[in-house]
Amino acid sequence: MQLRAVPDLPEIRPGDDLAALLAERVDLDPGSVLCLASTVVSKAEGRFAALSEYPAGPRAREIATRLEEHTGEEKDPRFAQAVLEESTEIITEAPFLLTETHFGHTCVNAGIDRSNTGGEDLLLLPKRPSESAARLSEALSVPVIVTDTCGRPFRHGQRGVAIGWAGMAASRDWRGERDRDGRELGVTVENVIDELAAAANLVAGEGAGGVPAVVVEGFEFGKMDGSDEHFRDVEDDYVRQALRGWSHE
Repeated sequence: MQLRAVPDLPEIRPGDDLAALLAERVDLDPGSVLCLASTVVSKAEGRFAALSEYPAGPRAREIATRLEEHTGEEKDPRFAQAVLEESTEIITEAPFLLTETHFGHTCVNAGIDRSNTGGEDLLLLPKRPSESAARLSEALSVPVIVTDTCGRPFRHGQRGVAIGWAGMAASRDWRGERDRDGRELGVTVENVIDELAAAANLVAGEGAGGVPAVVVEGFEFGKMDGSDEHFRDVEDDYVRQALRGWSHE
């Protein structure tokens, strides 16, 4: 398997034809997978916002005050209001806002970006990233994974993760297969799109020198059963259940 960055993409503006810009710069074989940073998808879809669009309500002001008490830093309640409006659940309010987005992704601050915003206050995640991936996949005739960087429990730092995908299954199911000792596997489901997103992030880089699109070549999904299960169901998410109990104490 090989990964290569797509060179020379211009700064993306609202309304840009992202598929056409990519097709001009890279040849995509039928077996390729395109990993695309959510920032450029959001920019093409005009997901910019100004803080003035989010007048803070009572809960946002309460959250901002609580965060200030925990961090010792001044917090803008309008940003807390933006996070509230981009979330279906606030899992923890302090020492940071851990939320679930409307499309099921759990992350800090609903994934709202305050860097690489093209001069605007905020850049929101794509509204429905799997639908965005599907449009690009149809236009480019390859699977597409929309990626973001995200922290992880029990680990330092961030890694690339998939927040939307199309044209391929999200996971590879090893249950029922045998391990090297002949024992039947009972729980192993490999999250393939997250693994490809993390690999792509190594090539894409971060900061001013980062590139937003990476092509994966030579990846073979294999003959294992696949599924589109990606975000864990709440009833099976014991970490979230524990966090809910902790945050409400």
